Amino acid sequence: MSPETETRRRRMPTMRDIAVHVGVSRQLVSLVLRGAPGPSAESRDRILAAAEDLGYRPNASARLLRQRRTHLIGVLFAMRNPFEVRFVEQLESRAAALGYGLVLGARSEGRSDDAVIEQLMAQRVEALIAFNPDPGAAGLADAVEQIPVVWMGERASIAGVDNVRVDEDRGLRLAIDHLVESGHRDIAYAGGRGGVVGRDRAEVYRTAMQGAGLGSHVNVLVSDFDEESGAAIARQLAHLPAATRPTAVICCGDLHATAVLATFAQLGVRVPEDISVVGFDDSYVAALSYNRLTSIRQDVDVTAAAAMARVVERLDGGATEPVEVLTTTALTVRASSGASPR
Repeated sequence: MSPETETRRRRMPTMRDIAVHVGVSRQLVSLVLRGAPGPSAESRDRILAAAEDLGYRPNASARLLRQRRTHLIGVLFAMRNPFEVRFVEQLESRAAALGYGLVLGARSEGRSDDAVIEQLMAQRVEALIAFNPDPGAAGLADAVEQIPVVWMGERASIAGVDNVRVDEDRGLRLAIDHLVESGHRDIAYAGGRGGVVGRDRAEVYRTAMQGAGLGSHVNVLVSDFDEESGAAIARQLAHLPAATRPTAVICCGDLHATAVLATFAQLGVRVPEDISVVGFDDSYVAALSYNRLTSIRQDVDVTAAAAMARVVERLDGGATEPVEVLTTTALTVRASSGASPR
């Protein structure tokens, strides 16, 4: 390899570098790399070989600036949520099959929804898919004014967006029916905090308990979705006398439920012999051999397909009116639920 080539490899090579290397004009290089008609077969072969030798890669950002469409979809999600991470994996393959790419924006304690959405919009995304976004975020309001927005995870709090979320009513009814069939009556729910989805799931639990004739047994243990909140609920339950302790607890999410399982194990509370535990999401952590958690299943494939369908219908299908899509739920029964001890 020549010293000239070695020098160029230390930086990103350009079309001008290819032109100098081959001894042709930059315009001819551009025609070949764009696949445009005109250049001879010999010129095309020489230029493509030089591009390969120099390690040339097209500048995607510059190409997008020249195009009217970017075919990019922004995604706002939480890296610590296993369901949302799995959703992104599924969405990426579905988007690629339809000619779209994803621009990912992970929220964190140090990055507000406004900051993430602003970053996504700067990438010229054509649509935004957002999990449980802050309804008061100015960036979200700006996005709704400019591009299609699909609100995921919870009931949408603002108008003008598509809403894809799980059918929580059916999911919690299935969990309660399963526990009732196993002899449980004192079925508690751990949750209620964490935005709209937290409040909604607690309310759906109350309604499902009343529908099962267990209105007098409603017991909401107020909690957030995170693991430490699950551990705190487990300690609270473990210190109750066995005769007054709920015989089953439905947790607001799988991470919360797995923290309940781990804390019960530390404190000597047997699952399911002393108390049954049910999660929500049926993410991969529920199926792990040391958890074997019964969980309300959100189908990640169906959810990704529904979200992508809304984006395509808005961008390519001419749809203008936002719609609400409720994805189906099921109950995956594993070893963490069993017969009531009472």
